[in-house]
Amino acid sequence: MRDLLSLSGAWPLRLPHLACTVVAGGLLLASGFVMAAPPDAGPVAQAAPAARAGDDGDVVKWLIRGHEASRKRSYVGTLVVLSANGGMSSSRIWHVCEGSQQAERVESLTGTPRSTFRRNDEVMTFLPELRLARSERRDSFGLFPNLLRVGEATVAGFYGARVLGAQRVAGLDTDVVQVVPKDGMRYGYRLWTEKKSGLVVQLQTLAADGRVLEQAAFSELDMGAPLRMDQLVRMMNNTAGYKVERLEVAKTTGADEGWTLKEPIPGFQPVSCYRRTAPSVSRTVHWIFSDGLATVSLFIEPYGPQPRQESQMAVGVTQMLSQRVAGDWWLTAVGEVPVATLQAFAQSLERRP
Repeated sequence: MRDLLSLSGAWPLRLPHLACTVVAGGLLLASGFVMAAPPDAGPVAQAAPAARAGDDGDVVKWLIRGHEASRKRSYVGTLVVLSANGGMSSSRIWHVCEGSQQAERVESLTGTPRSTFRRNDEVMTFLPELRLARSERRDSFGLFPNLLRVGEATVAGFYGARVLGAQRVAGLDTDVVQVVPKDGMRYGYRLWTEKKSGLVVQLQTLAADGRVLEQAAFSELDMGAPLRMDQLVRMMNNTAGYKVERLEVAKTTGADEGWTLKEPIPGFQPVSCYRRTAPSVSRTVHWIFSDGLATVSLFIEPYGPQPRQESQMAVGVTQMLSQRVAGDWWLTAVGEVPVATLQAFAQSLERRP
């Protein structure tokens, strides 16, 4: 399953400026933000007036502001990720914007050495220990939220927003906003956005009872760093000494691949679907759903001749469920959502005649 998950390219990328790949427990996660408890940064200063949790207009406003800030700002920073079970990882991130073009370099500072470069939808991942470079295209890599795909009304229909106050993070003054889910099919979030730009510099994922399930924060962030896109692109294209493995992706639809959902999952809409192949992975259909914030990926492949063990596990807040479906098919469902949401997808997935 590890090889399969490393091909996903559409793990829930919570924030566009944190559109990085963080390795946690050996699995390739995209921005797996984790912390057992909030940082000791002092009390949150109260803002006046606080927004009502159900105010639909506010949640869209805050999300769009953070999204637009990430598309217009270049920066260098260190992202620290702590897990509820005590694990920790960190990455160094270089992010540059030039007009509508974006490029990024993410260097893993803990765990297995890994460097990931992105230029728009082109992604190159270097694995130094294997002398392997994986090249692929990732549609809308890192775009958060998916408002343009699912519509503002969908997000507002399933989330509200509440302004909590102000706090300093990584030496920056921030506004603190809580995004509140309206049902149990998705998590809540707490965002720290830099006051002037709206750039999100810290994020917590919250359980229904308010517990912090995950957190990621910049330990330091330079929003005025001199960066040039051509420098990152040259590094991305320098594959000397590496075997290059190109991951083939073909756009398709769930219906064209013979799949449907008997019952729609509230709030989640299909946003893309691919056929993916690689030397170490059988032909796999990757069907992606989003509610505008949370994303669920369904990986569907032939069951194969070898017996498989159905399983359910979590890496931080990311839930994974693997089981046999429709007789001779194998499903791996992945998402930063409650496990009940993945179970609902698995129960609703149906093979068309």
